[in-house]
Amino acid sequence: MTASDLTKRQQAVLRFTQAFLQDQGRSPTLTEIAKGVGSSAVSTIHKHVQHLVDKGFLHRSHGKGNNLVLAEGNEAAPHGADQGGRSEPLSLVRNYPYCGEVAAGSPILPETRALPVEVPNSIHRQKEELFVLRVKGDSMVDDAILDGDLVVLQRKGEYRNGDRVVALLDREEVTLKEFRRDAKGVWLIPHNPALKPRCYPPEFVEIQGVLVGVMRSC
Repeated sequence: MTASDLTKRQQAVLRFTQAFLQDQGRSPTLTEIAKGVGSSAVSTIHKHVQHLVDKGFLHRSHGKGNNLVLAEGNEAAPHGADQGGRSEPLSLVRNYPYCGEVAAGSPILPETRALPVEVPNSIHRQKEELFVLRVKGDSMVDDAILDGDLVVLQRKGEYRNGDRVVALLDREEVTLKEFRRDAKGVWLIPHNPALKPRCYPPEFVEIQGVLVGVMRSC
């Protein structure tokens, strides 16, 4: 089945979801899809989304909620063709390991198991050494990183001031914060006005990865 076999409303939902994933780097909620396609009935949008899943145009990634990813190997509906008449290919998805939870509040111990999670191309962009964690807590709410979100991170050797990172503290606890280094040490900075930055000796902090994207549940 091709996208041209879908109803006009299903094509609209598919095109909106594709564009939203590419622009925002996360799944749209059902309410956002409804608004994007000019519908006031979220229940109807849910049915359209389920039809697209059943027909293989969308998938739901592993984990909490209704994270939507675009299926590999399909093409957008003809309505979505560019001015040259070509259809835009849907974003590809790749599987990356899900390694448990990370605190965006007080640190917690990470899980050791690694399960595959589908990450859309709008986030992974063919990067290597990515992994996925689920956020627990609200210390990064001003970055629109919320409790329950899935964050995608890349392991890398160098980190710049201002990067959002997952840090391993004293080889036991992990936390998601903004990274900054100065003469006093390594600062891990929350983005919640109710919380304060903390400074650690460099040997106390091991950076596990830098944030490359966020996936939100519907």
